[in-house]
Amino acid sequence: MPHAALTPGAVAVITGGASGIGLAAARRFAALGLTVCIADLGKDRLSEAVRLIRAEAVMGADVAAYETDVADRTGLEALEAAVTTRFGGTDVLMNNAAIQTPTDAFGPTADWRRLLEVNLWGVIDGSQAFAPNMVKRGRPGLIINTGSKQGITTPPGNPAYNVSKSGVKTYTEALQHQLRNTPGHAVSAHLLIPGYVFTPLAAGDRPDKPAGAWTADQTIDFMLERLTLGDFYILCPDEDVDRALDEKRIAWAAGDLINNRPPLSRWHPEYAPLFDAFIAGPGGPKT
Repeated sequence: MPHAALTPGAVAVITGGASGIGLAAARRFAALGLTVCIADLGKDRLSEAVRLIRAEAVMGADVAAYETDVADRTGLEALEAAVTTRFGGTDVLMNNAAIQTPTDAFGPTADWRRLLEVNLWGVIDGSQAFAPNMVKRGRPGLIINTGSKQGITTPPGNPAYNVSKSGVKTYTEALQHQLRNTPGHAVSAHLLIPGYVFTPLAAGDRPDKPAGAWTADQTIDFMLERLTLGDFYILCPDEDVDRALDEKRIAWAAGDLINNRPPLSRWHPEYAPLFDAFIAGPGGPKT
């Protein structure tokens, strides 16, 4: 059985809904009979996404698109008001919009700020704009925030992106704690943690899906399965990395603090052999 909020007639709002994981979620929700509202940038992109979503929507499921910059708090508040005016309120919120811009620890400052405004503040502001009225509705509700494994193991390469996704993890944990301690609450928050997914955000110049990547559809199928089971941390595998390997990588990252190792010791020349031995240890996955 699907999650109680994923029922025909419920209203879903998805940011970053014109492509990738957001579009896959929108298509699947419409196929379940939900009214789907996507928010993104680019009128042509939104129009094409609406066409694709409507092709899979069941009878009576409406589809709407709103050009929205999630870095603009007033724009998100206007989105919530527009959805409430047209459809009566929101039952499912997926804060999914994100960008990926190359950075290092020294900048560029403008790229850091824009990335944090979209990836982190877009989630915080989106949740704050929608969640209070979702709770007041008294109906089963879902808030799904899209995080990343990079926000947990924080690999070198793009610290601004890692910081943003680490913040999404921390905020979503706090959000779910508050929701579950709200008397009579019927809304829950969940952290989607995709694996290696072939989407426009990750594709770069590659036209074809790498063998190790999942599709956005596979990611959403897994998300729906784990929501049915009540998972908060929806830790997705892919074709290269299974859950056992993810768990070992996460445990090693936490061990840097516990064991007073250098930060990111997995990539430190003195500790890399120890990490490899840890991964390949008894009962562990093979790299």
